Amino acid sequence: MKQIPTSLLTLLAGIGITLISLWVSQNHHLLPVQASEQAPWVDDFFSLMVGIGTALFIVVQGAILYFTIRYRKRDGDETDGVPIEGNFALEILWTAIPSVIVIGLGIYSVDVYEQMGGIASGSAMAHVHSAQTHAQHPMNAAIAAPLLADATTEISEAPKTSIPTYGLTTVDSNALIVNVTAMQYAWLFDYPLQEILPGELHVPLGQKVLLNLKAQDVIHSFWVPQFRIKQDVIPGEQTQLQFVATKLGEYPIVCTELCGAYHGGMRSNIIVHTPEDFEKWVQETKVAQVAESQNTIARSDADFLAPYTKDLGITADTLAQLHS
Repeated sequence: MKQIPTSLLTLLAGIGITLISLWVSQNHHLLPVQASEQAPWVDDFFSLMVGIGTALFIVVQGAILYFTIRYRKRDGDETDGVPIEGNFALEILWTAIPSVIVIGLGIYSVDVYEQMGGIASGSAMAHVHSAQTHAQHPMNAAIAAPLLADATTEISEAPKTSIPTYGLTTVDSNALIVNVTAMQYAWLFDYPLQEILPGELHVPLGQKVLLNLKAQDVIHSFWVPQFRIKQDVIPGEQTQLQFVATKLGEYPIVCTELCGAYHGGMRSNIIVHTPEDFEKWVQETKVAQVAESQNTIARSDADFLAPYTKDLGITADTLAQLHS
């Protein structure tokens, strides 16, 4: 019985590896739900890399396993191994193939990045600030609220033209603009046109949203896994992100740049509404913000923190020491 030609075995192995890699690339289930217009672009690129990685894994590990079994040392065999010299053609082949793959992935990634808006130094989009003061943020309010109020007041009073901007190459003029300021350890959101400063990021379904990002202290990173968007937030420089939400719900905002001792707690939420519910939320937030500002206009820090001390187990003496 004749042996199967090596070329035919190689062809069959290549077809099998290709089919397995394609299946894995489409069925890896490694990513969270898609909730933005940008997510499919990123997912397609990621799936391609998973497919290529699967093929390389099978080839490399398969070759190691084959040679381990095929050329293992037999009992009683004390001879030296077969002397093998380098193969120039093989060296060229396994250098050229990875080079082509890497260059191709690089070109594809740039195309995806450009579809998502790209980035250009010196964008004309200004970082607009509201003249109001941030009233409250949904984290440990007893400790964080005065810090947030002070920080936002400083932001509001800062010069508006002193920040270098690294903006998007393409910006929709109808986009909802939100100024996002990162600080240890919270996210502050300012809607300059709506004149509201909520504790969470709310956006309408199907409308492009433009985020102007700025850091108050150290480098942070704004990441929404379900939206597949991520951007560094840098002190002294403004960066931008834009996206279109395509799925209603509430999604986490995570800082992915180690920014200090409580970096792991620097989280917030982005809530996606229908356009009608978003407008309703804006109006309700305006009313609540006015009522809160009237209620706190003459309150000291101690008065502001008092409602939270009982739940946190903080005594009046401890609170006095914190203020001193």
